[in-house]
Amino acid sequence: MQSFRSGRPIPIQSDRFIKTSLLWSTLVAGVLACLSLATLAADPTEGTPPPVTGSRSAPTPSWGKPLPYPVVIADRRNNRLIEVAPNKEILWQFGSPNLKIYHDNDDVFFSPDGHLLAISEEDNQDIHLISYDKRELAWSYGVADVPGVADGYMNFPDDTHVMKDGTILVADIRNCRILFLDRDTSKIKVQWGKPGRKGEAWSRNANCRHDPPRFLGLPNGVTELDNGDILITEITGAWISQVTRDGKVVWATRAFGMHYPSDAMPAHDGQIIVADYSKPGRVIFFDPKRHKVTWDYSVKEGEGMLNHPSLAQELPNGDVILNDDYRHRVIVIDRQTKQIIWQYGVTDHPGNGPGQLNNPDGIDIDVFRDWHTTH
Repeated sequence: MQSFRSGRPIPIQSDRFIKTSLLWSTLVAGVLACLSLATLAADPTEGTPPPVTGSRSAPTPSWGKPLPYPVVIADRRNNRLIEVAPNKEILWQFGSPNLKIYHDNDDVFFSPDGHLLAISEEDNQDIHLISYDKRELAWSYGVADVPGVADGYMNFPDDTHVMKDGTILVADIRNCRILFLDRDTSKIKVQWGKPGRKGEAWSRNANCRHDPPRFLGLPNGVTELDNGDILITEITGAWISQVTRDGKVVWATRAFGMHYPSDAMPAHDGQIIVADYSKPGRVIFFDPKRHKVTWDYSVKEGEGMLNHPSLAQELPNGDVILNDDYRHRVIVIDRQTKQIIWQYGVTDHPGNGPGQLNNPDGIDIDVFRDWHTTH
């Protein structure tokens, strides 16, 4: 039989042909639907992450070299946190919910239980706790974009941590103090250091000097050690110190020729790792008991040169991970060979496209969740 359209004969298809076509259409639609669902399931801004099954002392199974665990990156100028797997897939993401109260996130650290991320925002004059599981703001302190010295205000806050007892610890750089905050009341429990008078520039503040814990010289790094002591990094004079909770100095040292020591962190054997926020940058391990540098990475030019690295950490396998801020990358350096063995971000090319970062200013590794179970 024939049918006519515009005067031209058109063959009418058999029932078998029509049924076959419908079957293929159904199959294709099903495949596309599955792909769509898979895409949605893989959206790093949505979905439920794996449960917490590990801890700092008992981490989840390692991915091996070159990066043994996924890393959370504070992608500062992109106003986002992303968690990147060793295979460079983005597993989890948190974007700014409101650019007024949340922008330019720099340092990021997991809470001891792995459920919270502690965020400092120097440019925004505030700090936050992010619920990792819910991807939402859980707590904030400071007044957005308003520096100050009164209760509830800070001036260029850096390096925020949740301590083991739940206290919020923060280095309030330009107020030349460290705050121990009660999360429930948002009140200052303890203050080390002393800010200047209201409206006084930090450069004229006589209290901004090294004499911990009474006075501190622009502290940009503070973290709790396993024994409960506090590790402090000061920009003025390039000092690094260990202080007990009751204020006794265990040791204090200048940072072995560094221009701008940034965010000293503990290593696994009692040593300290610290980055030099300079160009060219530098990373060292030193033994505070022997007052000796035991490892030194300093490349003057080329791909291996660092440009204002603000944080370096020792990985559980002994290698070094760091954010190389002004080269817009996060890298892993082999401890033995001093070669870059892993990188996320395109060297010297900031951006927000696939594989790109823009001034990454903080990192922490996720030893708490086994992402192998979902990937």
